[in-house]
Amino acid sequence: MRHRVHGRKLGRTSPHRRALLRNLCTSLFEYERVTTTVQKAKEVRPIAERMITLGKKETLHARRQAAGFLLKATVVKKLFDNIAARFTDRSGGYTRIFKLGPRSGDGAELAIIELITEESQSEDKSKQSSTKTKSKPSKEKPKTKPPKASEDKPKQSSTKTKSKPSKEKPKIKPPKVSEDKPKQSSTKTKSKPSKEKPKTKPPKVTEGK
Repeated sequence: MRHRVHGRKLGRTSPHRRALLRNLCTSLFEYERVTTTVQKAKEVRPIAERMITLGKKETLHARRQAAGFLLKATVVKKLFDNIAARFTDRSGGYTRIFKLGPRSGDGAELAIIELITEESQSEDKSKQSSTKTKSKPSKEKPKTKPPKASEDKPKQSSTKTKSKPSKEKPKIKPPKVSEDKPKQSSTKTKSKPSKEKPKTKPPKVTEGK
């Protein structure tokens, strides 16, 4: 079991692995961007950031420590003069890794490790500020919406009150129908005497006889 074992062996012996990391770290400071596998990029990142912290110290001892690991004197000079001065206001996180996907030959996961530039720092700050400004209006909008909904409710209630008289109008009509019914009853009563007249005629016929 690999309990309490730090780092990756990368399929190499310890001197071969150290030489690989020294080459990658030197190339990273020279070109400021290197394409390699994800595992190698994750191994180089802490070493490269440690070299940048040495460059911030600007002492002879720190310069000798960096020169003992890096392979080119020009890269050491660039590290202490340019790269370290770029990150004076930053306490860590000098590099970033982008994954590119599998390699076509052996399927190994590729990645790009690069130093963070001033443009990327400004972009990160702008993104953070934009996310903060976007999140604040989203919280305030629901607060403004309930008053609008409350204003619409009285309008609905007014429409309901207007609709009530329309319901009361049919209630006024039944009395008119009830007034017509007595007229029909009066006509019926008038028709009844017409039926009684023939009854009076037969007695007159009997009297003639």
